[in-house]
Order: sequence, then structure tokens, then C-alpha cells
Amino acid sequence: MCVGSADPEPFEDALLGAGALSITLEDAEDNPVLEPAPGTTPLWPSVRIKALFDIASDPLVIEALLQAQLPAALPELAFERLDDRPWEREWLKDFRPMRFGQRLWICPDGQRPDTTASCGSQLTAHSSSPVFIDLDPGLAFGTGTHPTTALCLTWLDGAELHGKTVIDYGCGSGILAIGALKLGAASALAVDIDPQAIIATKENAARNDVADRMEACTVAEMDARPADVVLANILAEPLMTLAAALATLVKPGGRIVLSGLLTEQATQVAAQYATWFHIAPVSVRDGWARIDGTRKETAC
Repeated sequence: MCVGSADPEPFEDALLGAGALSITLEDAEDNPVLEPAPGTTPLWPSVRIKALFDIASDPLVIEALLQAQLPAALPELAFERLDDRPWEREWLKDFRPMRFGQRLWICPDGQRPDTTASCGSQLTAHSSSPVFIDLDPGLAFGTGTHPTTALCLTWLDGAELHGKTVIDYGCGSGILAIGALKLGAASALAVDIDPQAIIATKENAARNDVADRMEACTVAEMDARPADVVLANILAEPLMTLAAALATLVKPGGRIVLSGLLTEQATQVAAQYATWFHIAPVSVRDGWARIDGTRKETAC
């Protein structure tokens, strides 16, 4: 049922009272909530509620119970019978190996693409073999499916990272730091404001055998030296606020990669960093932008 902007709690209570086994809130339109602050659970402007009932439940009885428990007019209901399946791993049907650039692959655990058919001769232009990141997307924000993450992964695939030090600022699942390490970086520091992201990053680092070269901590715990590469896939407003701080984390001649911003925000964000960086042309994907630049010897 779509409840729009109404408080979903009474509807959830009514569904549970009618025998619902589980309840899910979804975006009813196209208004994604990206990177909410730790401890917050913001909802979308328009909410759809889905409930799972036992197969023996009678839709007419469910509807009658909801009408009895809800004081307002009941939203339109839709019922669908589903075959039983391992629901805890249902996400796997929508998350398959994805390639970024010429050699970098993000894979759900246990899956591998047919790289011979998928990559062909492209691999020989950059690398003798593909590079795989195994990821459980249920842990935290960052699977590669969002254009901002894809833009950063593509940049990493084309960068010379061997022996470099990397900072992943706003690491989420740790996907960018792990990608950098698997592409040859010597070490990576992954930081985030959300402690859950640090847990997810450490688990994914261990899953990919790079934990010995990665440090992960909250921003409050960070004690970082300037790095060769700084990646910040967050949002436009914090990128602008953090411009001076992020600039100090990049060595002279080092690279910065910024994403999480809409195309129309790119010019303003790039201008904020131009004091410290030579800015390259902006890269765009599906309405989202990536900015990268090289640290000047001295700010101007």
C-alpha cells in the first residue's frame, strides 16, 4: 500500500496486528535518501509499505482487519502470492558481477564472470588479468551500482596506483579503498562518520585479503598523514565544507577524486578546490559527476 507522506507507524501496527510476518518501507517515487547521518532513519517524501504474510492468510480477512484498526480511509491494497525462497539472500538476483574500466570487477560472494567472453582482448591493453573485489552489499552503502561509485571505480581502474598511499574518506562499504589496494596501492586508510561503515569495511577487507594493508577508523579517530591519492565519494555540501581539510590530506603532486555530487553542482565544487588543485575535466554519468585534480606545489 502507498501511504504517501502519512506517518507509516499506524499502518505498520495494523499490518502486524493482521498477522504480517515482516514489513518493508520503500520509496514510492524516485527520491533516494543517500548517506543519512548516523543514528537517523529518514523516510522518503512518499512511502510504500509492503508486508509479508503466511501463504494460508486470506486477503479478505487481512483487508477487514486493517479497516477495523485504521481510523482513516484504507489505501488501495494489492496482494501477490510468492513462492518460498531464501529471503535473506534474495538481493543476489539483482546484484551480479559488474566491470569498471578494463579490469576491475565487483562480485557478490561466490560469483565470477566469464572474463574471457566479457573482456576479450581489452585486458591485454591494461593488465594481464582481471581484478576481483568480493563484496556483500548488505553491509553498508557502496556496491558500485550507484553512478558516483561507478565513476570512482572507473577512475581507479585507469590510475597508476602501485606503491601509492590512499585515503578513502567516507568509505561506506570500503569498496574504493579495497579496489585501490587490489589494483596495487601499498596501503589505504578508510574513514567514515558511521561506525557501522567501519565494521563493514573491515569485514570486506578481510574477505578480500587486504586487511593487512588497510586501516579503518571513524573520522573522529583519524590521525592521517598526507597520501598520494584521496577519494571522497560523499555529497556536494560536505565536499565544499571539507575542501581545505581534504586538501591537506593530499601530497603535493598527489591526486584527489571527488564524487557524490549532481552534474549541476560540479562547477561550484570544482571552484572550491581550485585553490589547491589543477582540476581535470569533469566526468559525468547518469546525471552525477566526478571531479579529479592534481595537488599544486603551493596553494594560490
